[in-house]
Amino acid sequence: MVVMAWLSCRGSDAMSVIGLRLRQVLVRQSPMRQGVGRKLVIGIPYLWLALFFLVPFLIVLKISFSNVQLSMPPVEPILVFAANQVVQLRIHLANFSFIFGDSLYVAAFSNSIKVAGISTLLALLLGYPMAYGIARVRGTLRNILFLLVVLPFFTSFLLRVYAWIGLLGRNGPLNALLMQIGVIHEPIQLLQTDFAVYIGMVYSYLPFMILPLYAAIEKQDLTLLEAAADLGCRPVRAFFSVTLPLTKEGIFAGCLLVFIPAVGEYVIPALLGGPDTLMIGRVVWDEFFANRDWPVASALSIILLALLSGLVLLLQRVQAAEKSAS
Repeated sequence: MVVMAWLSCRGSDAMSVIGLRLRQVLVRQSPMRQGVGRKLVIGIPYLWLALFFLVPFLIVLKISFSNVQLSMPPVEPILVFAANQVVQLRIHLANFSFIFGDSLYVAAFSNSIKVAGISTLLALLLGYPMAYGIARVRGTLRNILFLLVVLPFFTSFLLRVYAWIGLLGRNGPLNALLMQIGVIHEPIQLLQTDFAVYIGMVYSYLPFMILPLYAAIEKQDLTLLEAAADLGCRPVRAFFSVTLPLTKEGIFAGCLLVFIPAVGEYVIPALLGGPDTLMIGRVVWDEFFANRDWPVASALSIILLALLSGLVLLLQRVQAAEKSAS
């Protein structure tokens, strides 16, 4: 009551003083609140990466330095308590030397890189025209085409791969079409071949190539093409001189999004490839579940991760060098 009476006597002057005081208090507290909020927002992704990437990686890394034994889990512990209660660290590098000394694993790595590289190149050759066409179309048709690109994600990846088994079978629609148009006179072996693996790879990972390419092409300034045309540049030359260099980042991102998962792919080679289709994902699966050699399988996973990480870092350094040079 006293405060209300004082406010009624002082009028607007008192209200302005109180408002100024409250504003000073809020301004003094806001940096602290902003700092806490910023740390919370940044900390959640780091916590996610630590729980679902760093911890599993450390577990696999620990197993890769162990030896196999007849137990569950079938690995020896690397930390052992000695008789005098001293902790001993037993790290074995024999798994890595065994992998590099065996031609089977070297062939699996090289074949995986070859299949992933060819699949990435084919996806780029198919995805770039598709992304270019979607980016240049206006209106409702663009939304329809974009929906068709992402539509496969609405179905299971495994079901989509299984669908190709029926399409590529000896009695499948593809063989029937080839015989109907007179290309072949009897069904040919399409399934369980490298051809089927490449089709499955390109089909499954093509959207990952189209999406970054579309984003890079769509944000391009079309006045640059008009300026090139005014200077006498033909459309084909304008594409290779203007459009293609400006979409390098999209090409780089799309190739990484296709190549990295394709190297370690297991489902597509197992279902569409033959027994001679040797890829590192299938070898890791066999070592884990068929041979129950967890240390060798973990060492293969660590080598694959190091190989892909080194490749990504190398490409990023090349890209950064090109940007600084330009």
